[in-house]
Amino acid sequence: MVFPDIPSRQPWIPSFLYHTHTPPSSVESKKTPTPEKSPSFMIPAPTPPSSVETKKTPTPEKSPSFMIPAPSDKRIAMFSPQYYAACTAGGIFSCGLTHMAVTPLDLVKCNMQINPAKYKGIGSGFGVLLREQGVKGFFRGWVPTLLGYSAQGACKFGFYEFFKKYYSDIAGPEIAAKYKTFIFLAGSASAEVIADIALCPFEAVKVRVQTQPGFAKGLSDGLPKFIRAEGASGLYKGIVPLWGRQIPYTMMKFSTFENIVEAIYKKAIPLPKDQCSKRLQLGVSFAGGYVAGVLCAIVSHPADNLVSFLNNAKGATVGDAVNKLGLWGLCTRGLPLRIVMIGTLTGAQWGIYDAFKVFVGLPTTGGSPAPAKK
Repeated sequence: MVFPDIPSRQPWIPSFLYHTHTPPSSVESKKTPTPEKSPSFMIPAPTPPSSVETKKTPTPEKSPSFMIPAPSDKRIAMFSPQYYAACTAGGIFSCGLTHMAVTPLDLVKCNMQINPAKYKGIGSGFGVLLREQGVKGFFRGWVPTLLGYSAQGACKFGFYEFFKKYYSDIAGPEIAAKYKTFIFLAGSASAEVIADIALCPFEAVKVRVQTQPGFAKGLSDGLPKFIRAEGASGLYKGIVPLWGRQIPYTMMKFSTFENIVEAIYKKAIPLPKDQCSKRLQLGVSFAGGYVAGVLCAIVSHPADNLVSFLNNAKGATVGDAVNKLGLWGLCTRGLPLRIVMIGTLTGAQWGIYDAFKVFVGLPTTGGSPAPAKK
């Protein structure tokens, strides 16, 4: 609507009695803007009334579309703090849940190591536990297992990704590519040193709860009782044997997995990794993890027997364990069960870990070089 060009003059009504800024030059100009529409004449900067219609072109409904980020903006950048945080969270899920799930196997294995006369085999071990403790007895010690291995998994996977990148940067791209297995070994060993410091107190309480019936029901009463008996330092009595078990285990776990997965993609699958489906990639992760787990169990088993022996007997030493079990016993007692347990466990851990990485938009582990940080 075009208003007539009427010269302005002083209003008859005082300005504080009305809100419109429209010049009261005529009766028609006062009646035209309704109360509902008056804000539209008050918002724009002072312009000729004839241009009001041009101000209505950009509608408010369309503006939010320019504020929604593209999906690619939400992806986690490789080797960023968010990347390492995601790897840490994936490690919590992969290690905590899997170790808790195999608590019955771990319980029988520990008792076979500590009391072989009573727990002579896998089948008889389950039978003894069922008769003496019932079905509940199969999950005795699950809380320290869940918490301890969740803490260990967070440090193990998170720091492995960090140290792998750190050592690769130090070596340079050519040396890192040529000696990548040494990068895997160094990164996994460094990560496991930290991870075992987080695990050791929980592992000490877990073994005592599982191998000494009546000691405690779980972590809440077992931890204070353990500290009263042996002091806080007693929680780390088994740290050196734990390192002896876990560091070789983790070095084998990560280096073997990385090389097996790379070999599968190169020789068994005709497509490049980035052209394979996510389901196929996760299947490769599980297969590579299972094979790596079998090798891990064999390498780390003597130290596993030592950890169980030292945490079960107060004041026991490595020499006591060797004298009682013998070198052959350290290497073989409970080994078949541990191969089944660790093979399944490691395969499941890699499957869960890589599934979590896929869930947050990251590539699975191994099979192709990671992109360099920009």
